[in-house]
Amino acid sequence: MPSFDVVSDFNRHEVVNAVDQSNREVTTRFDFKGSNSKFILEENSINLISQSKFQLQQMLDILKQKLSKRGINIGCLQIEDPDLSGNEARQNIILRKGIDSELARNLVKKIKANKIKVQVAIQGDQLRISGKKRDNLQDTIKFIKELDVDLPLQYENFRD
Repeated sequence: MPSFDVVSDFNRHEVVNAVDQSNREVTTRFDFKGSNSKFILEENSINLISQSKFQLQQMLDILKQKLSKRGINIGCLQIEDPDLSGNEARQNIILRKGIDSELARNLVKKIKANKIKVQVAIQGDQLRISGKKRDNLQDTIKFIKELDVDLPLQYENFRD
């Protein structure tokens, strides 16, 4: 029975490269001289540290540009509000990976309401969609792409 997986993922190595490039650009730009601005990559987040909110916004633009050039969809970024304290400003950006259970249940409900003859199973942080006909699976992909989902989705492991 044909099937495929719906996942939300990104290439971690490309994120590391984009953060390194962003750090290099911030250290060489004239408007950041002496500001000790930097990007710190942690497990599932990127911390931006600078002197002002304006510089944080510029750093965020640099990061988005570098990520998109490396093929990372910036829709996976959850940008939190900046924290301003004294002469330091910090901003945390969470890298979202995987489909959370609430979104997965919502997608399953919408697919079933659309009455396409497929079976949908939630498997951890991804969805497995299977059906008797390949056309039904392609219709499901088209339907999911038309939905307004705030997370970038990829379609993998298409098996016949």
